Amino acid sequence: MTDHAPGTADGTAGGDAPILARLFHQADRLLAAVPADLPLLALRFALAVPFFKSGLTKWDGFLQLSAGAHYLFTQEFKLHLFGAAYPYPAPLAMAYLAGLAEIVLPVLLVLGLATRLSALGLLAMTAVIQLTIPEGWANFHLPWAAMALALLVHGGGRLSADRFVLRS
Repeated sequence: MTDHAPGTADGTAGGDAPILARLFHQADRLLAAVPADLPLLALRFALAVPFFKSGLTKWDGFLQLSAGAHYLFTQEFKLHLFGAAYPYPAPLAMAYLAGLAEIVLPVLLVLGLATRLSALGLLAMTAVIQLTIPEGWANFHLPWAAMALALLVHGGGRLSADRFVLRS
């Protein structure tokens, strides 16, 4: 005589475990059927938005650096390296480059044009931002880096301009 639960051959209470396992596998199959292109599109937008919004704050007009950006790059922003803080080299050039990159790269990402290169550019910017604001790694820099890395590896997907440009 065995110690199985009454009415079941496998000892489960009324067969709940196999039903739960089947439901789990069905749900897993349904979720796996979501086209990978949808999350890649979402990642492109999710990474683009904070950089684009930041880029807008750096300009007071066409290629006119804002007073706030001027102040931040010349007075506030420091690179934290090896336990010390160093001023940005060529701070106004860095402000212009950051401002341009924060507008151009997110637009390219949303379009899915040069997705991998755009993601690489934003990943590099994230690294510099991490060196500038080290305490932001958990809330901002880590998710940005993860999104950029995913786009770098997987590209923009079929819902991107890259798909049409790279067709040959």
